Amino acid sequence: MVALNAFGQNIKITLFGESHGPALGIVIDGLAGGITIDETLIQNQLKKRRPKSVYSTSRIEDDEYEILSGIYEGKTTGAPITFLIKNTNTHSKDYFDNANSPRPSHADYPAFVKYNGFNDPRGGGIFSGRITSLFMIIGSISKQILNPKNIFVGSHIQSIKNIEDNSFDFAKINDSLIKKLETLDFPVINSDIEASMKELILSAKNDDDSVGGVIESAIINLPAGIGEPLFLSVESYLSSLIFSIPSVKGIEFGLGFNITKKYGHEVNDNYTIENHQIKTTSNNNGGILGGISTGMPLIIRVAIKPTPSIGKIQKSINLKTNELVDLEIKGRHDPAIVNRVVHVINSVLYFGILDLLLFSKPKEWML
Repeated sequence: MVALNAFGQNIKITLFGESHGPALGIVIDGLAGGITIDETLIQNQLKKRRPKSVYSTSRIEDDEYEILSGIYEGKTTGAPITFLIKNTNTHSKDYFDNANSPRPSHADYPAFVKYNGFNDPRGGGIFSGRITSLFMIIGSISKQILNPKNIFVGSHIQSIKNIEDNSFDFAKINDSLIKKLETLDFPVINSDIEASMKELILSAKNDDDSVGGVIESAIINLPAGIGEPLFLSVESYLSSLIFSIPSVKGIEFGLGFNITKKYGHEVNDNYTIENHQIKTTSNNNGGILGGISTGMPLIIRVAIKPTPSIGKIQKSINLKTNELVDLEIKGRHDPAIVNRVVHVINSVLYFGILDLLLFSKPKEWML
């Protein structure tokens, strides 16, 4: 029997809970014993994901967690670790009036069919973005293992609707830029466009609407040779993880689809030697060839759709009567989730890279 809510090869994570249930949780299995767990880092990462202003939902969860197993006196024991986050600010009544009518562009209808009508409709159940708080926990632990080994993940908001930020220089990414982006709540490279992006989000909110965008990520100082082709290649593994984040609709590596608009000689990454290391003069393939890391920065872009919960009247079907209905979605929702998901993507990438690295490393390497 396949564990459908579990993921990972060397470190296995299992998620449980729902948006409006009593609690959410994650079980982490495979970490070495003796790792010091930095709870301040975990709390700071959880805070990044939480809504903080008029640009986000008014549902505020403190994300206070309990550690039920696997950690003793601040260190991992080697046994499975269980974190529990209680839901304390649910307004489930907001979903009762429309319980029989699936919300457009949500998982409500396919989940209703798949689970024979027994799915939890409150806030989307397990399909809610609320579940991403658990990714922040495993990402925080992975981050504290990888950062001392000089491996860093950084992301910025590449675009919100039609407002564009600068892009990374694929071949030469400054370490200080990556570290700076990790500290920002609303990470952009060009700070001059931040106000315009926020103004666009607020305008959509005031119009009972929403906007989407693109997140660009970089993983730096990853050694060459990481990835397990064919089906655990860097692209296939990370893509599978990224698509577990609600509202992700696309992913590309390096130039992605734009590579098709060039001649081969324009995009082939020629080799050179720099400081006695083999590198490439460009990085159009995004640090991956044949599903294996090249030693150049990994470049990833992720498309996030406009938040599907909007205040405008939309069309739906009453699943009990099969009649067309006008649907008004109630509740507290984000006019954009790009600015929150960017931190989730960092966490997911930290975990994915750590898990891939452990194919060639002993458990003690994590210490």
